[in-house]
Amino acid sequence: MTIGRSPSSTVVLTDFHLSGDHAQITQIGDHFVFRDLRSTNGSAIERAGRRVPVDAAARWEIALADGDTLLLGNPSAPVRITVRIGDEIDEDLGDRLIASRSIMDLPAVADQIEGSPDTALRVYKALQPLGARLEPSEVIEACVQATFELLPRATHVAILLRAEADKDRFALAVSRSSKKVAGTEPAVDTVRASRAVLRRVLADRAAVLTANAQEALSSESILGGQILSILAVPLWRGDDIIGLIQADNRASAGMFLESDLEVALLLAAQASLAIDNATLVQRLRVAEERARGENVYLKRKETKIKFDNIIGESPAMKAVLAQLEKVIDTRATVCVEGETGTGKELIAAAVHHQSGRADKMFVAQNCAALPENLLESELFGHKRGAFTSADSDKKGLFEIADGGTLFLDEMGEMPMTLQAKLLRVLQEGTIRPVGATSEKQVDVRIICATNRDLAAEVEKGRFRQDLYYRLMVFPIKLPPLRERREDIPQLCAHFLKRYAEEYRMELPGFTQDALDALASYNWPGNIRELENEIQRLVIQAEPGHWIEITDLSPRLRKIEGTVTRIAPKQGTLKEMMEQVERWLITEALRDHGNNKTKTAVTLGITREGLHKKLAKFGV
Repeated sequence: MTIGRSPSSTVVLTDFHLSGDHAQITQIGDHFVFRDLRSTNGSAIERAGRRVPVDAAARWEIALADGDTLLLGNPSAPVRITVRIGDEIDEDLGDRLIASRSIMDLPAVADQIEGSPDTALRVYKALQPLGARLEPSEVIEACVQATFELLPRATHVAILLRAEADKDRFALAVSRSSKKVAGTEPAVDTVRASRAVLRRVLADRAAVLTANAQEALSSESILGGQILSILAVPLWRGDDIIGLIQADNRASAGMFLESDLEVALLLAAQASLAIDNATLVQRLRVAEERARGENVYLKRKETKIKFDNIIGESPAMKAVLAQLEKVIDTRATVCVEGETGTGKELIAAAVHHQSGRADKMFVAQNCAALPENLLESELFGHKRGAFTSADSDKKGLFEIADGGTLFLDEMGEMPMTLQAKLLRVLQEGTIRPVGATSEKQVDVRIICATNRDLAAEVEKGRFRQDLYYRLMVFPIKLPPLRERREDIPQLCAHFLKRYAEEYRMELPGFTQDALDALASYNWPGNIRELENEIQRLVIQAEPGHWIEITDLSPRLRKIEGTVTRIAPKQGTLKEMMEQVERWLITEALRDHGNNKTKTAVTLGITREGLHKKLAKFGV
């Protein structure tokens, strides 16, 4: 329960020394803890004649004991609230109980109402809104309004509902006072329903009506609230009581009649049904949202491990994909390292589109493609008049990618001055457009890529060390194509299908000799070079014909000739190895114009070692 001046507080106190949300009391197990909500004037506990402060200087919370007094607000003249822990004194209503109606009396009540057309119409109009509400809070408010309409002598209405987790515990759902008491609008009331009345309703399993509650019960809630007349009806779910509607009059005793009790029974029957319906609808919505969330999670989990756009079954690529799965749903900055043409942007796009930022923008920028001044404007934006050609405001890529991902390719080419500005974005999450005087907050995930050794660039003073550590939170090293030759046939088939569809050609595929030559080449340009080669092959190929080794580029056919010439004749392993070694030495000598010194350096042996091998092979 909350205490404060705010109308939404459980206990509303109007003393201006109190904060809007001044304090709260929480039940933890069998104990009750008082917590000051960092109020302006603080709080204290008076216990056994000693004042215990509860504020910033001492503590923010303290366990309550029976008999404590809360001291709230002004230290010299605080609001005092006595703490009583335990049930209220349960006094029998005795002779003051005027009438009692059980659920079994409901059919007779309904027949009596039907005999009075005016009363029946009034009851129908008052109960009609209950059937149109589907939110539990709206149903409770409709019950309060219907109670005031059907019981015009009531000055206050409170509704208690049974807790779902604890069937023996009833909690206050709402407490309202009528317009004639509160002034212009119904207001929250600080005095709650009587626990003594609740226990009587639960014990008798019936509605009750008292003439003078203060004579029948001397409980603190009734005396403090000056409650005189009480009418209480249970809310039924089958044979179980799930709540209570209590209407009371705090101006006069004996204000409710037996006819009021009978009308209230009809109200309780409709209110029970409406509350159950709203609770069921709420549960269905929660279950639907949970199912939808689980469905989305399972779908995302399924797509995470697919990476449909990334082709590769080699161990090197499986290791990369395993790294991607770990970093996808984090905010960590990713640095993709690898040679040119290895697919760094594809990896960056996969991280974005499989993450929770997939519904936002993925923006890419090559840092080597623009000069420094244009790159700054492109990344951070600019204000009108910031420079000669700035005739209007322009959003930068950071602002465009807000909530999404910004991919910075060729990160090692970024000028030092822009590196400092990028570092500030990573540290503070703010950008300042060129020519602007204020900063903007952005939420952008940075993924960068480079084919340089950034650690070496840091040592040479060409890259900021602090930015290097910010970017290298989660580095991913992409293997070159020559280290994943197992993937070349699959990549060839992929690009062949793509360009065959683009150029509307039917091609059955590659011959085995052509695939062997493609797999034997080192591909210095990696996947980009392979893709360009396949595109050229498709353009020049004849429809319906297999792509043969003779269709490949000369640099690839050279591999074929080399393999043919180097192939040793059949013999023992030692004999075949010597044939290969002799051929390699001969080719190296020819490449260096028979310069033995250069040949020895190229082969990684000494000049004397080369002379011995030449003598051995008779060269």
